[in-house]
Amino acid sequence: MFLSLFLFFIFVFLSFSFLSFSIKLHLKFRKFTPIYGPSSYPILGCLISFYKNRHRLLDWYTELLSESPTQTILVQRFGAPRTIITANPNNVEHILKTNFINYPKGQPFTEILGDFLGRGIFNVDGELWNTQRKLASHEFSTKSLREFVVKTLEEVVETRLIPMLNQAAKSAKVLDLQDVLRRFAFDTICKVSLGTDPHCLDDLSHVPVLVDAFDTASQECAMRGMAPIYAVWKSKRALNIGSEKKLSENVKLVHCCINEIIEKKKQKIINDNGDHKNTDLLSRLLIAGHEDEVVRDMVISFLMAGRDTTSSALTWLFWLITNHHGVKNEMINEITSINNGDKALEFDDLKEMKYLQACLNESMRLYPPVAWDSKHAAKDDILPDGTRVQKGNRVTYFQYGMGRMEEIWGKDRLEFKPDRWLDENGALKSFCPYKFPVFQAGPRVCLGKEMAFTQMKYVLASVLRRFEIKPVKSDKPVFVPLLTAHMVGGLNVRIYHS
Repeated sequence: MFLSLFLFFIFVFLSFSFLSFSIKLHLKFRKFTPIYGPSSYPILGCLISFYKNRHRLLDWYTELLSESPTQTILVQRFGAPRTIITANPNNVEHILKTNFINYPKGQPFTEILGDFLGRGIFNVDGELWNTQRKLASHEFSTKSLREFVVKTLEEVVETRLIPMLNQAAKSAKVLDLQDVLRRFAFDTICKVSLGTDPHCLDDLSHVPVLVDAFDTASQECAMRGMAPIYAVWKSKRALNIGSEKKLSENVKLVHCCINEIIEKKKQKIINDNGDHKNTDLLSRLLIAGHEDEVVRDMVISFLMAGRDTTSSALTWLFWLITNHHGVKNEMINEITSINNGDKALEFDDLKEMKYLQACLNESMRLYPPVAWDSKHAAKDDILPDGTRVQKGNRVTYFQYGMGRMEEIWGKDRLEFKPDRWLDENGALKSFCPYKFPVFQAGPRVCLGKEMAFTQMKYVLASVLRRFEIKPVKSDKPVFVPLLTAHMVGGLNVRIYHS
């Protein structure tokens, strides 16, 4: 009896002490940090508000940021790191460039994606990142890779994508354009990155093993990042149950498939005496002498970036122009004035298509393929707007919200207006990358940016001059941000010959 009573009082004392400490900490933050954002309480933080808005986090954060005088908010909730979310371009420049060294991805982020991306370039910091960055930068800048990309696009577009759309137009079949574009992008990026062809576009009723495992692993990693309390998924991982068991199984499948491709590629390199002119990234990385595991992790990162981001941007732009016929006609006029279809599209043709790039920029402003990106502070810091950052805090710049800030884009910020990207002569305006960080900016700026625009323009130019696309439903699609954003339920359309 005495022991039970003693333990009870100990429990009450510890609970009271923890509550007292939490209140003091909470008041300390309120005293020294300009706090804007959701209502926050000791211990729970904003967990209640977060839970209520969990199905509309993007719009909720955007509303809070719009109300904040500095376009920065503080989010504190039980079970998650103290998080600063900003849509302030000065803060973004500070995080991505000025004080870049203080804002690595950090262990909390790399832990979420570590099982899947391993030590790939998108999931590492420090010297390992620097080494991979230099290697990838060299390969992405070569003329031979650029030529290989355009040649690959021509092959996949002309022999698969266009025939599929032709058939859909003849049969009046409904297509999920999002699914088609994802399959197209995966075929293309696999050929460019791995030198292998998954043939995803050959049969829309079939999903190859690698693609299915890749999608499942990506989704489960994204759910880790969106979990209200991280301890839940960590416990499931430790016990290897539920979603974490599913993630583990699919990561093993992806690794197994990629490892098999690597072994075959190494044998081919030996047989070809190391000739890698106009070949895939995997061959180039292996010839450079890197370990198989590092190469595997790098190409998995390339697959994720090259597949989901471009297909997401294209899907939203195809939907947007169905409601903006003037924009669509202007795009077609530019395409036909540069290449009327008598010859294959070339890199220089695509580079001249300024209006297409303006449309892509405007689409990604409103519907960015990556809705937010987080870093973790290595040391205490103060952002340019006066927000205090403490060591270990998560600091998130919010691309989705930035595209909707009146302070950046003006009162017409919610309108789809590609002309905002062009000057009076039709040339692309130079625009601060810290106001439009969809390709990141600073030292980590996306190496595949030019490749992405090349791919997206090639698809747009090839499709728009041949077909008219009409959505089956008039409802506005729902934007969902997993690792990359997508439309809920896809984009079901009918295809017609122009």
